[in-house]
Amino acid sequence: MMRPAPSRRFTGWHMTGLLVAFFAVVIAVNCLMATLAVRSFGGVVVDNSYVASQKFNGWLDEARAQTRLGWRGEVTLLPGRHVALSLTDAQAKPIAGGTVRALAQHPLGRAPDIALAFHERAPGRYTSDHTLPPGRWQLRITVRHGAGDHHILREID
Repeated sequence: MMRPAPSRRFTGWHMTGLLVAFFAVVIAVNCLMATLAVRSFGGVVVDNSYVASQKFNGWLDEARAQTRLGWRGEVTLLPGRHVALSLTDAQAKPIAGGTVRALAQHPLGRAPDIALAFHERAPGRYTSDHTLPPGRWQLRITVRHGAGDHHILREID
C-alpha cells in the first residue's frame, strides 16, 4: 500500500519569515531611493523662501516689461565650446553695445558654476570669453542695455 505524499502547509513560522522578507525588501528599496535622491539634489532653489515670496510680484513686473521689449536671444554652442549669443529686437535688428554676462550652472549641481563674460564680435553677436566643459549646462544670461536688464535662461549640451 502506498502512502500519500505529505501535504505542504505553511506554518506560522513560514508566514512570519515571508512577512519579514517582504518588509526587508521594501525597507532596502526605500533606503536606496532616499540615498540616490539626496546625492543627486544639487542644492537650494532659493536661499530664503520668505524673501523670495516678497520679491515675486517685482519679478513678474520685470518679466512683463521684458516681454514688451520683444527681444530675441539665440544661444548656440560653438565648436570650441564657446557660447555665442545673437540678440535682436522686435524688428529683428541687432542689439549692439550691450554688456553681457552669464552664469553657467550644471543642472544637478555636480560641477562648480562658471561665470562667463561676453565680447561683441559683430553688432548684436556676442561670444563668451571662456569655454564650457562637456555636458549639459543651464545658462543664466543677463544683458544690460540702456536703462534695463534683459534676462535669458537657456539649457545647452
